[in-house]
Amino acid sequence: MKNTMKFGALVASAALMLSACGGGTTPSADNGGAKPDAGKKVKACMVSDEGGFEDKSFNQSGFEGLKRAEKELGTEIKFTESHASADYDPNIEALISDNCDIIIGVGYQMADIMKEKAAANPDVKFAIVDFNYEEKPENLKPLVFNTAEASYLAGYVSAGMTAKGKIGTFLGMNIPTTAIFSDGFEDGMKMYNEEHGTDVKLLGWDKAKQDGIVVGGFSDVPKGQTFSNQLIEQGVDVIMPVAGPVGAGTLAAAREANNGTMVVWVDADGYNTQPEYKDLILTSVVKEIGTSVFDTIKALSEDSFSGEAYIGNLKNGGVSLAPFHDFEDKVPAEVKEGVKKLEEKIKNGEIKVESKNQP
Repeated sequence: MKNTMKFGALVASAALMLSACGGGTTPSADNGGAKPDAGKKVKACMVSDEGGFEDKSFNQSGFEGLKRAEKELGTEIKFTESHASADYDPNIEALISDNCDIIIGVGYQMADIMKEKAAANPDVKFAIVDFNYEEKPENLKPLVFNTAEASYLAGYVSAGMTAKGKIGTFLGMNIPTTAIFSDGFEDGMKMYNEEHGTDVKLLGWDKAKQDGIVVGGFSDVPKGQTFSNQLIEQGVDVIMPVAGPVGAGTLAAAREANNGTMVVWVDADGYNTQPEYKDLILTSVVKEIGTSVFDTIKALSEDSFSGEAYIGNLKNGGVSLAPFHDFEDKVPAEVKEGVKKLEEKIKNGEIKVESKNQP
């Protein structure tokens, strides 16, 4: 990801400060020697979804944005991990009591509780990753992403790379912020079929029915491996798990199969966050969560915070298709050129990637 720090250093820092449902705090004076940008000092706090800040996916990406604010803005930070939905309320209440200026929740499942807390605490700013509201308090800012655009490109590439004519996907939970990935993935595959006269098929998701393979959460890695094995047994050789840390099960299944199965990672660039599996990762559908978190904190420090939703897309750089890395010489030139043309058409509005789940 752009503006991504090496996570090894983050893990070392977090390990000293995180407990099961507790958190950590870092004073603004400890900013790694970096010269803070101008602006008032704020205390920025974050609550993870299940999976924690070491999920190598969306929680980690948000945490990197928080740490960047600490380093570049001199922001005082505090953070706490959630391992189940029952943790949200006490974790957020603890941060409110700790006089945080802004509290950022990472994850769709916190939507109701964040709205409730924002309404009850109008003097505190709130932001939530991966949920938009029809109505909400003015002190609550949604940070959402039209990932269908980037996963459209991933679906196109995957259709161009499969040797067996089948690609697959599955969700951690069937919610808008996961389903949107698979919607775009299916449409990108269909575009490849249309352009090349092929009949690549998608297993694990049906956009029209909005139904498919669903784990039921974001922590059962063995179940993710089981589903991935089933897809591989059915002839799938490119899999996109949209399940946060559960995607590690897909990487394990692909390694065990040792038959050329490729993986499309999501949220962060899996080549960087999953280095032990980098030879399996074709590309990643990236959400610039960290950048949106940093920009929100920076706006607050400059007294320009707005509750208006941030919507990341290909045009504004909020979502992207990661490089092919080790597959750079394996992806056919015509596929690369096709992706470039499609990306430009999406950016200029010539192609509209549509999903009922888009923000």
